[in-house]
Amino acid sequence: MQYRQFGKLAFKVSALGFGTMRLPVKGGKIDEAEATAMLHYAIDHGLNYVDTAYPYHDGESEAFLGRALTGAYRDKVKLATKMPGWKVKKKEDFDRLLNEQLRRLNREAVDFYLLHALNKKRWDELYVLGVLEWAEKAMKDGRFRYFGFSFHDEFPAFKEIVDAYDWDLCLIQYNFMDVEKQAGRKGLQYAAAKGMAVAIMEPLRGGRLVNPPAEVQEIWDQAAEKRSPVEWALQWLWDQPEVSVVLSGMSSMEQVKENIALA
Repeated sequence: MQYRQFGKLAFKVSALGFGTMRLPVKGGKIDEAEATAMLHYAIDHGLNYVDTAYPYHDGESEAFLGRALTGAYRDKVKLATKMPGWKVKKKEDFDRLLNEQLRRLNREAVDFYLLHALNKKRWDELYVLGVLEWAEKAMKDGRFRYFGFSFHDEFPAFKEIVDAYDWDLCLIQYNFMDVEKQAGRKGLQYAAAKGMAVAIMEPLRGGRLVNPPAEVQEIWDQAAEKRSPVEWALQWLWDQPEVSVVLSGMSSMEQVKENIALA
């Protein structure tokens, strides 16, 4: 496993992070035996960053991690989760939601806490409710250590949010088809220049980059080094020094082993 600097923090993150939005499912529920085996395999092979959120798997992703990351595995990874801003209607909801998430995760504190899926409208609403002041207090009382946000909007809104606070990290959708969409390359470079860690989601665009059009595959076939579509997508991201960690939503042990080998 290769490791990269995580923004301005004294932490080296594995190039590959585990996103828990697409865990294997059995009978409509997370296949806990398989998902636990996948997670432990990744950690045993050097992965040290796990990402979840309040709504993943209908709220079961956080609870699953509370059971899977115990014993020897509890302190081997940095854990990130996200506040569902769309559920915040009043100031008291900040504490209510975080405390609920900590109970699910079976922890007194989480390493990274992100405002989930920010856009201009949601950011304005949370800002007016005092989310930044609340976050400072929550970090002071030890319920999370570092603060960030995930983002789905265009660059002007991204820049406004980045400039509003001394964030530790952001999570953006980025791949070779999204260079000029959402935060894009401009956002990646802007955040990194500010000293923020930048985590990447949707490196395969929800799996759509796994089966390229024939004309794209023809170009790749001409390369001296032969790579799978997954490797082209991941190595393209890892070649950019501003990228801190690439989150992969792995749903099978085969995918875990392939991605770990590439990282």
